[in-house]
Amino acid sequence: MSREFNQDISKLTDQMVQCFLKDDVATELTSPFLPNRREIIEIINDIRKLFYPRHYANRELYNCTIDYFIGDLLLQIEERLSKQIGKALMRREKATCFSVSQPVADEAARISCTFMERLPWIRNMLAKDVQAAYDGDPAAGNNDEIILSYPGIFAIMVYRLAHELRELDVPVIPRMMTEYAHSRTGVDINPGAEIGEYFFIDHATGIVIGETTNIMDHVKVYQGVTLGALSTDGGQSLHGVKRHPTIERNVTIYANATILGGDTIIGEGAVIGGSCFITKSVPPHCQVQTVSQIKMR
Repeated sequence: MSREFNQDISKLTDQMVQCFLKDDVATELTSPFLPNRREIIEIINDIRKLFYPRHYANRELYNCTIDYFIGDLLLQIEERLSKQIGKALMRREKATCFSVSQPVADEAARISCTFMERLPWIRNMLAKDVQAAYDGDPAAGNNDEIILSYPGIFAIMVYRLAHELRELDVPVIPRMMTEYAHSRTGVDINPGAEIGEYFFIDHATGIVIGETTNIMDHVKVYQGVTLGALSTDGGQSLHGVKRHPTIERNVTIYANATILGGDTIIGEGAVIGGSCFITKSVPPHCQVQTVSQIKMR
């Protein structure tokens, strides 16, 4: 440490402390009493082991031991998740105590148990997503390849987990989960979006799906697609307002297409070509494409 810096450390410390004291968010709770990002990531990884033990378990499994493995993993996930939900609930209530109160702990336990009961349903939904990937991608060798390597499947899995927690009114954690998947895959799915069965994201990178998007069954989306809002100038006054499009059944949206607006509906069976920019509804079974002009030099 340089002598100059050592002499200025007290002044710099005071300046930093004053920054924190002016920031209400920073002074409500300290980090041990907020949801822990590392714990959330570990919970996601444990649930992936639960869903796909043959692919992600860290030990060999046999028919005679699978029940013990699954049961033990369920207990671990619920215990860790309940603690993190308790911290998120304390954050929502802007509590100033340094431990999770018993009423909050009881509420967290109730929510975590309800969420755990939804896991078989989520797993069945993911099986349909994997099947959609296999059916929709001629380059897919088999389902194992999809489960082990497709970033779109990981992003959808995390979204489906986060969406269920959001439906249970858990604050903070759902967005932490989907932003982790975003950082891993380049796919940004807001946990508030509604997504139906057999959803396939091909190639993944650069996809944005906004909070009030509604995607129905058997939809295929390619890299770079944005399902967004026409404007967010209203800020928090737009909270809860339908801002993002509705995509009906059996729609295919090709790479880098942008579809904006809460009143925009892409009708059943429509095909949206690459790089299209759409702000108005598209009738069912229509094809929309850009016109390219090639000029010879």
